Amino acid sequence: MHIFQQGVLVYNSDLFSSFRSQRGLNRDPLSLLAARREERVVPPKGSWRRRIRSSTHRGGQLPLGSLGWPLVGETLEFISCALSDHPESFMDKRRRMYGKVFKSHILGSRTIISTDAEVSKFILQSDAKVFVPSYPGSLTELMGKSSILQINGSLHRRIHGLIGAFLKSSHLKDQITQDMQKYVQQSMGRWKDDKLIYIQDETKNIGFQILVKVLISLDPGKEMEYLRQQFQEFIAGLISLPINLPGSRLHRSLQAKKRMVKLVQEIIQDKRKEGSPTVPRDVIDVLLGDTNDQLTDELISDNMIDLMIPGEDSVPVLITLAIKYLSDSPLALQQLTEENMKLKTLKAQAGEPLCWSDYMSLSFTQNVITETLRMGNIIVGVMRKAMKDVEVKGYLIPKGWCVFTYFRSVHLDEHLYDWPYQFNPWRWQDKDPSTCNFTPFGGGQRLCPGLDLARLEASIFLHHFVTQFRWVAEGDSVVNFPTVRMKRGMPIWVKRRSNLQSPTSEKVAGQQNQMNDK
Repeated sequence: MHIFQQGVLVYNSDLFSSFRSQRGLNRDPLSLLAARREERVVPPKGSWRRRIRSSTHRGGQLPLGSLGWPLVGETLEFISCALSDHPESFMDKRRRMYGKVFKSHILGSRTIISTDAEVSKFILQSDAKVFVPSYPGSLTELMGKSSILQINGSLHRRIHGLIGAFLKSSHLKDQITQDMQKYVQQSMGRWKDDKLIYIQDETKNIGFQILVKVLISLDPGKEMEYLRQQFQEFIAGLISLPINLPGSRLHRSLQAKKRMVKLVQEIIQDKRKEGSPTVPRDVIDVLLGDTNDQLTDELISDNMIDLMIPGEDSVPVLITLAIKYLSDSPLALQQLTEENMKLKTLKAQAGEPLCWSDYMSLSFTQNVITETLRMGNIIVGVMRKAMKDVEVKGYLIPKGWCVFTYFRSVHLDEHLYDWPYQFNPWRWQDKDPSTCNFTPFGGGQRLCPGLDLARLEASIFLHHFVTQFRWVAEGDSVVNFPTVRMKRGMPIWVKRRSNLQSPTSEKVAGQQNQMNDK
């Protein structure tokens, strides 16, 4: 989870309010700014890897660009573009003027912005001696200094490694697959034919149940509902003024976190009384079982809440966007449905339940998820702060400056992807997505440890959705700021499939009905 990771874009509320008031006076907010043109710096030729180094020697050149207006910098134009249908237009305009790496002043900080995949890879893979996470005051206050999202060094590596190993364990894979299937089927079991379903709300409800189950083994009930209510109060302060006074948004969020931490600490105390299980059931068990003295009950309980931040919204948005793109792409939907129907039939004939490997073997379904991640850009980028002067590819990133690796521009680069704004799952056929040109989950030491679970959850939902339902989507659009989401929540009209009809016969029946209506 970073400043922009997992769909959480944190911005300066004063600047955003100023922008909105300006917008009321002038319908063209871009006219408020004057971008300064400068000559593009062309980095010296040769292998970029040989030119990457971190030192106090200023051998590189500060990237060209503009710091904009005093105090606000270029934040107003940045937000204006973020609110548009093409939020990457702010970056693309400057990339044409200055190159793929340029300087700016956004969100209250002097910032080096990278739309260069190789530069971004170097930044993501650098350790805490070179770059550290950069967050605004409100988010720093809410997470606390001991949050895994903020700490660096050996303690971060230890916690990240423990959680990552647990999330990849065969035991968890078996258990979480069953839990995911149960929660998805329970949710879909309540859907009625010819009723309006809001996919975004449904997936968020399912996603929260799964998230809490993995972290603290809490089952649906009163405690989970209480936790959900407090969590919504908590995350409302992620985008707020950093003012902790009674009645302020930040203060209310901090109080909500205290109540959640108290609940988690009670769970920890119960677990200590029970003793360590032979096999860890959740992330708390994993951390409690470690011998590191730094992993106190207070640190563990705080981090259980912080770990909910990146997971609460990202997977539900991924699934919702996949449904939107499939609704707009009949050929992709047909192939995905046929693939999943085939698997369902094979497993039914064998009398076997679906397992982790079954879902991950759905190659076209995985391509749909990959393409949704590329187009959706739920994580638009990552922000870091330079701890020393850093030179990369002939560019200098000065000590104390922020650096923003902007994934969206890379994922929608026409030089890297043919027809980048077209949803095309077939582009990933027989291709390895694990390149520096594709970073939907971040990278380096802070690579999201739950990326495999995210794919599994999306695969399970899509499988049960397309094999049980047909649907008609109402009009909706993607909002990209301050977080990626559907404007109306992706409303669809659903109808259960007949068990006696194949996808092909349903398609023919649908065409006949349309002809009869005419």
